[in-house]
Amino acid sequence: MMWVTTRFLSSLLLRGHSGLCPPVKLRPLYCTCCRRAARIPAAGLEPFNSKAPEQETKPLDESYTPEQRTTILKLLNTGSETDLTRVKLLRGRKLVNILEYRTRNGPFRDLESVVNVPLLKHKSAVIVFHSILNPDERKEKRKEKLQFAKFIRPLVDKSHLEAATSIVSIVCGTNKIAWTHVDRAMTVLEWQQEECRNFMTGTYMASSYLEDISAVVSNLPAADLFVVEKPGISLQNTTLFPVMAHLRTVEAMLFALLSPRREPGYSPKVLNMMRTTVGRHFGLMVGESRTSGAQTVRQMMTESVTKKSPRVTFPRELLMRYQGAFHMSSRNRGEELCDALLQAVAFYELLAE
Repeated sequence: MMWVTTRFLSSLLLRGHSGLCPPVKLRPLYCTCCRRAARIPAAGLEPFNSKAPEQETKPLDESYTPEQRTTILKLLNTGSETDLTRVKLLRGRKLVNILEYRTRNGPFRDLESVVNVPLLKHKSAVIVFHSILNPDERKEKRKEKLQFAKFIRPLVDKSHLEAATSIVSIVCGTNKIAWTHVDRAMTVLEWQQEECRNFMTGTYMASSYLEDISAVVSNLPAADLFVVEKPGISLQNTTLFPVMAHLRTVEAMLFALLSPRREPGYSPKVLNMMRTTVGRHFGLMVGESRTSGAQTVRQMMTESVTKKSPRVTFPRELLMRYQGAFHMSSRNRGEELCDALLQAVAFYELLAE
């Protein structure tokens, strides 16, 4: 049987192809019955896990027209930090690396030089270039995904939201509550936080929670709407159950203390806004997790001074108070303060869209 198999395979591979087939290499073929080995030509019997030859990537500069190369390089070389954050992938460390590269090496001479920036290899560079050349495409995709009604709970008529002249954005942490009072013109009227000593201590006594939250509510300014952050903690993550129970308790008490007496046909004054919605609006999401918004807030504060028409306007008093509060080296980065401000900005911007 082994002999017949050997002769059959050899004849198939070599018969009638003399001089046409490439040189063949003999490999041992083992019989599964007797384990005897016979050597047969192995041409055309390459192993299944052999790798296909890698396709050569076309040089970046040859993939674009002169006009497109000029457009891309102009933004990368002269664009401000704000301009670059609007480009897909240019956030976080990649954005910092581009700014540092420009400072050390000067402007990019060609598109190939962009791949010298750490974390920006050929594939990432192509995505960045496409986003620069098609800025409206990203905006349209985002508008398709973001529908305002999905982020606000309970559901209310949009005209009710548009009628609000000012809102108070409230974010709860593990030991403090922060709030921001912002008007329709995107001017910050008040921005502060308050420590809550009874949070997440002992057996979560309702009376202790009520004492802390009532003190916060008494200091909140008057506004047309109060927007409370809805945490994005998964119910499946049992290790975070104590935190989730704490946040839900605070959320429920805020709704109870801030909501006016219900009357027929009334519109709710206290609303929830999803934390993940704000994160996606500012590009702070990494998978299902949200990163810090401190850098975005620092940028808004800087633009309030340097730009004629900033995204958000801060009073001089607040700029001085929080001048160094949101840096990595600061002892308390004020994440709750940052989140409260970003939630208010996202509310107005998503409502406008």
